[in-house]
Amino acid sequence: MPYIENSTYSPSFIFKNGHVNTMYRAVFCHPELQYSRKRVELTDGDFIDLDFSTIGSKKLVLLIHGLEGSSNSSYMISLTNELNRAGYDAVSMNLRGCSGESNRLFCSYHSGRTRDIEEAFDYISKYCDYEEYNMVGYSLGGNLTLKYLGEKDRPHIHTGVAISTPCDLESTAIKMTAVSNKLYLNVFLKTLKEKAIKKSEQFPTSALSKEYIQKIRNFKELDDFYTAPANGFKNAEDYWRKASCKQFIPTIKTKSLLINALDDPFFTADSYPIEEARDHRYFHLEAPKYGGHVGFMTYLNTSKLPWCEQRILSFIKHGE
Repeated sequence: MPYIENSTYSPSFIFKNGHVNTMYRAVFCHPELQYSRKRVELTDGDFIDLDFSTIGSKKLVLLIHGLEGSSNSSYMISLTNELNRAGYDAVSMNLRGCSGESNRLFCSYHSGRTRDIEEAFDYISKYCDYEEYNMVGYSLGGNLTLKYLGEKDRPHIHTGVAISTPCDLESTAIKMTAVSNKLYLNVFLKTLKEKAIKKSEQFPTSALSKEYIQKIRNFKELDDFYTAPANGFKNAEDYWRKASCKQFIPTIKTKSLLINALDDPFFTADSYPIEEARDHRYFHLEAPKYGGHVGFMTYLNTSKLPWCEQRILSFIKHGE
């Protein structure tokens, strides 16, 4: 039952192209929002910034962005606006180094760092007064969401939603090297390499070489050289294996939904956990035929509420 084969997503003709759907939101959708920022001092000496948009609700939704995103990503602002209209407070979690300021430590944010989510919720529960907590994660943030929910029982979370989530990091990293994904890969690598170079300047005694960083061509080279050693993993494969959320799905005990489009240009079959969903009591998988990566646009008119925001709100309210 939790595998939803007949999705209600039915886009106009132009959005039946996965690449168009992937790029359109980022290029043409520019919603606006004024946040209130709170800095969370982490127990390891680093920090994260939480951006709140509140209406005085007793219900909160924590949003987590994707790779090289932030609270200012169009999908984050769009959903936050709709959550506020629907009666929910929202807080967008900027992962380490993603709020416009480099993080203090040599380590970075990554697909498996769920401890930061735990500390964010600790901060919110200490300084705020909410009766209900929900989570929504996009792409890398979706991996974090499902991993967090599956690591152990999270009774304080009412619902969790993951959008366009690379459930198997290794297969996604390999797929990103395809010729059809070269543009996306170069966009991601540009800012990731810039951050790695800043780390080499911030920590001049480290083994980071600017010359090598500038020559990096794919995620494996980046993760082998920086992400894995900086965050306690042996190599890229060790990081991908331990951080991938797919292995944590069977132990999720929170009502949760994963929406992965079948035409997502970044994914292979490994990012569609159909068998895990079929007999799962809590986890739902919805795999629309179209949608691209964090796209799910329906009309060229960007003033109309995209299907994805509607679906997320429906699941948070009804759990199905």
